[in-house]
Order: sequence, then C-alpha cells, then structure tokens
Amino acid sequence: MMASSVFFRTRKYFRKKDNARVLLLLAPGLVVMGMFTFYPIIKMFVMSFFDWKIGYDQISPFVGIKNYLAVFSDPITGMALSNTMFYAAVTVPGQMILGLIAALLINGIRKFSITFRLLYYLPVITSWVVVALLFRYIFSNQGLLNYLLTDIFRWIPEHIGWLSTRWPAMTAMTLLGIWKGIGWNMVIFLAALQAVPVEYYEAASIDGAGSIQKFFHITLPNIKGTILFCTIMLIIGAFNTYTPIAVITGGNPAHQTEVVLTWTYYQTFSSCKMGYAAALSFVVAAIVAVISVTLFKVIRPERM
Repeated sequence: MMASSVFFRTRKYFRKKDNARVLLLLAPGLVVMGMFTFYPIIKMFVMSFFDWKIGYDQISPFVGIKNYLAVFSDPITGMALSNTMFYAAVTVPGQMILGLIAALLINGIRKFSITFRLLYYLPVITSWVVVALLFRYIFSNQGLLNYLLTDIFRWIPEHIGWLSTRWPAMTAMTLLGIWKGIGWNMVIFLAALQAVPVEYYEAASIDGAGSIQKFFHITLPNIKGTILFCTIMLIIGAFNTYTPIAVITGGNPAHQTEVVLTWTYYQTFSSCKMGYAAALSFVVAAIVAVISVTLFKVIRPERM
C-alpha cells in the first residue's frame, strides 16, 4: 500500500511538471494571440458603442446601440450586404463545382497530373491586384471585351459600359472570384478524393454500378466533410472580399458596387466613423456565424 501511494504521488508530481512545461511552451503563443487577436476584437466591440475619435485628446461619447441602428437603417449598407451575398452565392458554388470537376479529372489520369495541378493552381498564387487590373482592362469601356464584340465580331453596335452599372460590374467581379479560386478547391478536393478507399469503388464495380452511381453513392458521401469545410471557408472569404472591388470599381458608381469590406473601409478611413465601422463588422460576423452554424446542421459529416 505504501509503495502504491508513493507511486501515485510520484506520477502526480511528474504530471503536474509536464503540464507546467506545456503551459510554459504555450505561453508565448497565447500572449501573441491575446495581443493581436483577442484584444483587438474586444476593443472593437467596445468601440461599436461609442462615437469613436481617433485622436488621443478627443473625447469619444458613448452612443449605445446607435451605431447598430444606423447600420440597419443605412441603404448603402444594405446594398453592400446584398452585393456581398450575391458575390458569395455565385462564387462559392462556382468555385466548388469547377474545382471538384478539375479534381475528378486530375484524379483519373496518371500522366502529367502534376503539370495540370500546377496550371490550375497558378491563378491562386497570382497577385489579386494584378489580375484585378487585368479584368478592369478587359471589361472597361475601351477594353478587350468591347473591342472583340464591336470591332472584331460586330455582334453589338456600340461599346457597353460593363463597369458603369451595378450588376454587370458585380458579374465581372464574380467571374474573377470564380477563376481565382478554382485551383484552391481543386487541391482540397483532390486530397479528399485520394483518401477514399479504392475497395469501395471495386466493390461497386462488382455490383454493376456505373460512374454516376459511384460518384453519388461513394464519392460524395465520403467527401462530405471536405464539402462542408470548403463551403464555410469560401463563404468567409467571400465576406472578406476587398481587393477586386477596390481595384476594379472602387465601389462606384455611387457606391452601387460596394461590398461590406470596402464599405467598412470607407466608413473607417474616409468618413472617420470608426464606431459605425466596428458595429458593421460585428453585424457581418454575426451573419457569417449564423450561416456557418446552419451549414453545420444541414451538412452533417458524422452521418457519412
């Protein structure tokens, strides 16, 4: 009994010592995360209840939920949110479907698969600013698209102002978003497809299942978790879209092509309404959280 008691006390001592070492190793990372992640979030939440002034010698009066009420009553904020939802509704399924098709095609070939992976992934590592400038040139009034349609093929009598109106401009930017994200989805889906056991397909072939049946009854159920991951990550990315809109249209004409991030930037640095921008940020974060929770309930990976 005495030996057993000594053993347990010794084990408990070394366990506490190990826990102290783990905490010591985690401490630098936790400090950095607290300084640059948690503190800014808490600070911004506090700012959302004030008419925040940037100067140290200026007084920031408390306004309560006035900033949140202003967010919900602002028509430009509603337009920016609807533009963001449109961008997400088009780019998320577009990237996922085309990325999955590319992954299926690459997964089915043996030669030059690495070359095709590189070609599909090149747009992902290309600078957002560079490709946004390229798309602005293509869709401008005197750009490549109007030149082809009017001067080469003569399908339309005069140039179209693709970037001068809301929905044509948003369509151009969604095309850019889809093209830019296909490679990322391809890589993720390709890894998921290669993790599906080959025995499942062999057993299905013995039972006489065709390619379509294998896809819907074997492939999709086994990559359900990957689909959920890609969907949530792409939605978060769509709500964080800034560069293509800022470069191609700058939110114009008359703020009709604003998205939530460009409008937040405008309110922060052009209008100096930092409390309003902080409130808008938390409203957007709440929307993304609701969408993510809903997707977790609709797409249940544990039911695979």
